[in-house]
Amino acid sequence: MPRAATKQHARQLDSLADAANYLGVSTKTIRRHIAGGLLTGYRVGPRSIRVDHAEVDAMLRPIPTVNGAA
Repeated sequence: MPRAATKQHARQLDSLADAANYLGVSTKTIRRHIAGGLLTGYRVGPRSIRVDHAEVDAMLRPIPTVNGAA
């Protein structure tokens, strides 16, 4: 099998501060999402925690409007 076919998509991991800034929330909110199972946290070293940027994007949901356009 060609090497390109077996290569997985590389994750883009963001710090909690970067993810919080991207969403416009606090780092405490990101930690709550990890604790609540809404986001997966990845430990990098003894103290550093990262989240997958694609997973953060997947949390975003449009708010429906009265006429159904989102």
